[in-house]
Amino acid sequence: MRNCLLALMVLSLYACKPKKADLSGDAPVKVNDFVAAFPVMDLPYVGADTNITDLADSTLISYQVMGQFIPDSALQTITGKEKKVRINPVGRIEKQKETYLLANFVLGKKTHLATFVMDKKNRFLASKELLSDGNKDGYIHSVSINKEPTFGIAKEKMNTEKQQLQYTRTGWAYNGSNGFMQVVNETNEDAKRNNTIINPIDTLPRKNKFSGNYVQDNKNFISIRDGKNANTYFFFIHFEKNNGTCIGELKGELQMKTANKAIYSDNGDPCVVDFTFNGNQVDVKEQGSCGNHRDIKCFFDDSFTRKKEAVKKKK
Repeated sequence: MRNCLLALMVLSLYACKPKKADLSGDAPVKVNDFVAAFPVMDLPYVGADTNITDLADSTLISYQVMGQFIPDSALQTITGKEKKVRINPVGRIEKQKETYLLANFVLGKKTHLATFVMDKKNRFLASKELLSDGNKDGYIHSVSINKEPTFGIAKEKMNTEKQQLQYTRTGWAYNGSNGFMQVVNETNEDAKRNNTIINPIDTLPRKNKFSGNYVQDNKNFISIRDGKNANTYFFFIHFEKNNGTCIGELKGELQMKTANKAIYSDNGDPCVVDFTFNGNQVDVKEQGSCGNHRDIKCFFDDSFTRKKEAVKKKK
């Protein structure tokens, strides 16, 4: 009798357990059920093209269900016009202002890993493909995700002649209305490119009062671009002192405090930098500890002159 009671209790508990929503058809589903299909990810996270199929959950999501929450324009950057695709959730990253959903898209024999950014009301914001298998270029392709999150995309292979690891690594971060922005770009494969400084914010708008390029030369400069409003700007500063033996580089957002003074200060970063605009010049002065962004014997302490924009000739 006792065993029968235990069995009945187990069965009743199992029966009361909420049933997972079916996402494999074409019927409308609730957005909470859709998001819940993506398990919470532990960060940092690393995956490679060699194990991309093992990254995903076994849950199936149809293209039609995915399309209820992700626009066709974003899905087609991954699938093209092909809608016969198997989609499996990989994981979910919850942040204060947005949620990242990662999913595998299997088309034939090739698998693509992509992330989709949603706001706190689960409305689509942006997307980016991160990884795919089937590349026959001799490289190992991988993705790494830190807690910010920044999505690091890398390709690496061993050069047997030089006994050297060849690599190209880029880092991408979601940046509000600007979508995903490149924040890291490094390689040791192309000497000419390796000696060229990549400006990750160069293509952003520069319509506001202080936006532009302020330079000393091609290795000592600061780029300032429009932010989310007239009192915020994105900036990227790079300098090389002492014949290139002391290098500093910093990218972030500055906030105007007065009509011509601004400050860079970010949570979790002890670095604090003051900016003073005076005519066509900007003075940069390090106030906090910025050792994570420069070599030990040089500082963010310099002046840069605004470069004149090239005038477009009217036809």
